[in-house]
Amino acid sequence: MGLRKTPLYDVYGADASLTDFGGWEMPVEFDSIRTEHSAVRESVGLFDVSHMGEIVITGPDATALMQRLTTNDVADLESGDSQYSMITDESGTILDDTIVYRLPDGDTARYLFVPNAGHDDEMYKRWKSHRDEWSLDAEVRNETDSWGMLAVQGPDAPETVERHCDDAADVTALSKGEGTYAEVADVHSWVSRTGYTGEDGFEILCPSDEVEALWRALETDCQRCGLGARDTLRIEMGYLLSGQDFDPASEPRTPYEAGLGWTVALDTDFVGRDALASVAEEGAEETFVGLVLRERGIARHGHEIVADGDVVGHVTSGTMSPTLGEAIALGYVPTSLSAPGTELSVVVRDSEKRADVAATPFVQD
Repeated sequence: MGLRKTPLYDVYGADASLTDFGGWEMPVEFDSIRTEHSAVRESVGLFDVSHMGEIVITGPDATALMQRLTTNDVADLESGDSQYSMITDESGTILDDTIVYRLPDGDTARYLFVPNAGHDDEMYKRWKSHRDEWSLDAEVRNETDSWGMLAVQGPDAPETVERHCDDAADVTALSKGEGTYAEVADVHSWVSRTGYTGEDGFEILCPSDEVEALWRALETDCQRCGLGARDTLRIEMGYLLSGQDFDPASEPRTPYEAGLGWTVALDTDFVGRDALASVAEEGAEETFVGLVLRERGIARHGHEIVADGDVVGHVTSGTMSPTLGEAIALGYVPTSLSAPGTELSVVVRDSEKRADVAATPFVQD
């Protein structure tokens, strides 16, 4: 079976280098990772994120179904709001992370949640299976192939998107996490003030057959960006990547280990709640931390973290920070070694490189 392609695949052009990401053929870079990264930090960048899933939940029991299958408190969402949440199994292990939107569509609650690349069919089946098991009245639709999704990120993103909106839309008035329907470049879109870069910006969803027109309008004002810059930007912010910084098979972690306990509402009843209540009470033995290397070398996924000659953890993500000019990394260590300033080492090419635990985000406003 071949790789899936987003509706913008034919727009990338010969200058885009492509890779397999979650079963999708996606651009790593258009110009260079450094150029694209700097554009997002300093002005504005445009990403194709149509590889992300879109699952829509409607019906009288839509809220109940979402509440039982995500860790955050869905009932807190007002129309047009979104929240970051975890999807966990009975043991409290993270299966995926997601953004949940409550769409302003009529009197009955309607939700859109966004699984990571390659997880849409898995989550669609999970939602349907639990809906049937619990006899809930809710419709579950996998609409991934019906949507295109763009991210416009950077300090100049608000004015850039506003310039392409009709006069009736005031997207710059949206608070972080809020969304609204708007005509962007004459394309009816859902515009949300969210993103994965740490910069201000928007994620814009529209029908898949209209996303090319939207992309071509926005790229006149934006640097096109690929997965490479998306990765360096999110590592600088300490954001986790599904399938790498946590994975139910290769990197099984609870939200508390991953530093995401704030997404867990223990006063709600969701799959994995009891297991996570125990972790919250006892404390996680290992913790997700940031690291800054103090010697030359770049930490990469799988590199060992050492304290006093003993292996105590491992790196899950690492890069040379384009913004800081320093090698930074993310990984897991014993909670007793997780305080910022703790001196550790990372094994790079069989050589221990001094590293300090650092607070994230690495890049501050």
